Amino acid sequence: MGTYLSTPKTDKQSEDGENERVRYGLSSMQGWRATMEDSHAAVPDLDSTTSFFGVYDGHGGKVVAKFCAKYLHRQVVKHEAYSSGDIETSVQKSFTRMDEMMRGQRGWRELSILGDKFNKLTGVIEGLIWSPRGEASNKVDDWAFEEGPHSDFAGPTSGCTACVAIMRNNQLIVANAGDSRCVISRKGEAYNLSRDHKPGLEVERDRILKAGGFIHAGRVNGSLNLTRAIGDMEFKQNKFLSPEKQMVTANPDVNTLELCEDDEFIVLACDGIWDCMSSQELVDFIHEQLISENKLSTICEKVFDRCLAPSTSMGEGCDNMTMILVQFKKPIRPLTSTTEEVDDQLKTASNESS
Repeated sequence: MGTYLSTPKTDKQSEDGENERVRYGLSSMQGWRATMEDSHAAVPDLDSTTSFFGVYDGHGGKVVAKFCAKYLHRQVVKHEAYSSGDIETSVQKSFTRMDEMMRGQRGWRELSILGDKFNKLTGVIEGLIWSPRGEASNKVDDWAFEEGPHSDFAGPTSGCTACVAIMRNNQLIVANAGDSRCVISRKGEAYNLSRDHKPGLEVERDRILKAGGFIHAGRVNGSLNLTRAIGDMEFKQNKFLSPEKQMVTANPDVNTLELCEDDEFIVLACDGIWDCMSSQELVDFIHEQLISENKLSTICEKVFDRCLAPSTSMGEGCDNMTMILVQFKKPIRPLTSTTEEVDDQLKTASNESS
């Protein structure tokens, strides 16, 4: 069958939800791809004042994206910085923690359970044999060390992007590794809150070369077209370098923004969308749809229908598609900064992400 199907899978997995702070809708569609490798997480009540949304675009398989959708937001809450209010540090550390958790016997077992049916059965059996006994075995976030036949497992060769948005009161924190993207609409204008991590960026190229890698045909070592991702352990084997300095790193860019009444919604989406529409085009399309459509997941579905290519010869519009649309409820908590300061903050974040 190769990379593409003979006809696209256009059935969509959609969801809507809300609380006192936000309304959200999301959807995902396999499209022309032979497999679905995207995953996502929507946790409107991460705690009583915090919401979490994440998009994970897998490559080389689905397991790393599924692993992140299951565990990344849990690690954000678990990190000691979270309880002290330092969400930026907790989310940054949670990205690199994913790589740590996917190593060894426990990592191999968890990835196997999230994989295909054969590996899932093997993972369950090994869990019965090698996982810790007693109370600790029921605490999935303790991540106790396990002995076993895969104790030396270096981690997956597949990987995923990760783009997450965390909202607490009027604070928005966006963390990104890869080329999924988060965009905010402020008075109808689109501002990128994340940067696509590609080999053409100077800061990315410099790190790759210093780590002993090279760039060929726009790809790291002629293979990976991303410079930051979770997983992809073959690019993270230099024992003399920290995780942040490996040729491919899970270390995210983190942007923090103070929300104001002019902010309407954010969009998180994989590159299957951004390859077909610019940030402003998508924001404009959403505004048009909001005039007559109240169900946010339906708007996501309409975006997919617009992006889907009529054939695989087009190139664009042939990828998996995942999108989360989060609308802020009014009124947002009063500003602690002036409107001018908030506007400057947004422009700075958008420029740094360009």
